[in-house]
Amino acid sequence: MSGNNYNDSGWEPVTRLGRMVQEGEIEDMETALNSGLPLKEPELVDQLLPGLEDEVLDINMVQRMTDSGRRVKFRCVVAVGNRDGFIGYAEGRDDQVGSAIQKAIGIAKLNMIQVPRGSGSWEDRSDRPHSLTRRTTGKAGSVEVEVIPAPEGLGLAASDTVRHVLELAGIENAWTKSHGNTRTTVNLAKATYNALENASQSRHPQRRPNREEAEVSE
Repeated sequence: MSGNNYNDSGWEPVTRLGRMVQEGEIEDMETALNSGLPLKEPELVDQLLPGLEDEVLDINMVQRMTDSGRRVKFRCVVAVGNRDGFIGYAEGRDDQVGSAIQKAIGIAKLNMIQVPRGSGSWEDRSDRPHSLTRRTTGKAGSVEVEVIPAPEGLGLAASDTVRHVLELAGIENAWTKSHGNTRTTVNLAKATYNALENASQSRHPQRRPNREEAEVSE
């Protein structure tokens, strides 16, 4: 795991959201995510979440036959988070391991979500946001992961891969259940991220804009 070193002091934003961040109109990631504008620049995530950490969850060699022969690439699975409610996930491929990791980190920042944290267990009396507010489930391939709120002090009852993702999101206490081919790290990690994303979407239901609103936004 490493601290965030992706920030470029010479960043020149090319999107509307990036310009709003650089000009100070948006000062935190929650506001950026709720703006309705897409995240397309990793640098704005660096600016809003300066303490971001990354975790390489899996590295695999992928072979493919082409007309010129066998091509080998590395597939890296990465999660990024600030251990305080924000998490991103992605896969990256490249001829070199280091480049694949950097690609995955950049893409994961664009997949950033805010996880609704709280104290969702009936056994708990804590006011500190240390777990989820409700149980949630995510799927990827044959793997399904369920994350259940737990009282403070339990810790994370989870496999290493699931625990790494939850820790980066700031989830300290939870029960988890996994089904399917859980030895496939990429699906296990993605299913965990999808579970957190489902919890995030249930917290902020998106309203479809009507035609007039859509025309104004364009």
